[in-house]
Amino acid sequence: MYKLFIKQLICLAHKSSIMVGGQAVMGGVMMRVPGFYATAVRDMQGSIHVHRESLTPLVEKYKSQNIPIIRGFLHLIDSMKIGFKELEWSSQIVDPQESSGKLQDFFVSVFSVIFTISLFMGIPYFLTEFVLKSQAYFYYNQLNFNIFAGFMRIVIFLLYLIILSQLKEIKTLFEYHGAEHKAVYNFESGKKINVYNAQTFSTKHPRCGTSFIFILMIVTIFTYSIIDSLFVYITPFNLTMPLRIFLHLSCLPVVSGIGYEVLKFLAKRQNNMFFYSLSLPGLWLQYITTNEPNAAQIEVSIAALHTAFGDKITSYEGYEFQADAIG
Repeated sequence: MYKLFIKQLICLAHKSSIMVGGQAVMGGVMMRVPGFYATAVRDMQGSIHVHRESLTPLVEKYKSQNIPIIRGFLHLIDSMKIGFKELEWSSQIVDPQESSGKLQDFFVSVFSVIFTISLFMGIPYFLTEFVLKSQAYFYYNQLNFNIFAGFMRIVIFLLYLIILSQLKEIKTLFEYHGAEHKAVYNFESGKKINVYNAQTFSTKHPRCGTSFIFILMIVTIFTYSIIDSLFVYITPFNLTMPLRIFLHLSCLPVVSGIGYEVLKFLAKRQNNMFFYSLSLPGLWLQYITTNEPNAAQIEVSIAALHTAFGDKITSYEGYEFQADAIG
């Protein structure tokens, strides 16, 4: 039960990259490239297991590559679907004795979703109502309400990550997260892809899912303020906390799509000092969610990258790429 819960927390707190890149899994790394994704995991005996699957992204299936916001939400669905699947596969490699029924998995999944909604919506909104209720101007002004609630959400998220990072399994996961970033940097640099070159790169990457979550939290402050204001203006209903949570959850596809566009925009402009500075909070957050990997972990990450590309890796080697150049 404990490990099932840990896996759910990983999926909810450690979102994979929504562009070309990957995700740390139990004992390894998943890498996603155009048309394919692959996962490499080192078992308890030290052997590396890999598997590769083809992928037709939802944006291609629905021809939405050039439709802002919608493409971001579809990318996120793809990432989460692949992330859950590969996390389950990796856990079976790392611990073959672990088994669970579908019913148990279902209840753990439901619990973790309720836990996440309560932690990042319920508690911030409750604290905001408690603090601002005596100040009518601040309480009924939707921008002020969402600024305060957004600040509380960020504080809770930071505390959550710090506490989570103390667990042994999560420390190892964050090391593989760092290994994934180093391998992606190595690929994008055009240098020969190997452990030695990968070690020279940073564990902090502007396209990281951690940066996406932070950007999403900033975006929600403004989008939820507009949504709440329109709701209060158009409808005769009082915006109670349960209604506010329902309204915000129903608007998550739009909000996540906007967050994707912001991350995509900033990731391609890291050479500009102004846009780089806007990316800094997300990069700083990676001091929590990435750890320096060892050579063996980088080897696993590179194995995932090579397996994902297959024979096509030779057509990319030696060329420099921007963050989403091959996406």
